[in-house]
Amino acid sequence: MADRFDQHAVRHRMKLLRSDGDVTLYANRDDVPCPACEEPFDRLLLTERRSHSFDLGDTDRLCVAREADRLLVCTHER
Repeated sequence: MADRFDQHAVRHRMKLLRSDGDVTLYANRDDVPCPACEEPFDRLLLTERRSHSFDLGDTDRLCVAREADRLLVCTHER
């Protein structure tokens, strides 16, 4: 697995849902693999914030990957 998830390389396979500078949210449209477990995720949140709060609703699994300057959170629904 790469040291850094390159969202720009797979951008055409995801739908941008929100971006406000330090938080970006994507929906997976084409089975992009999760940077933590390598299974396709449903949504990906990238954040440079030191802390973040999540309302997960009906999500069955949550994966987290830490990079030097950001946190990646992937949700998986079954």
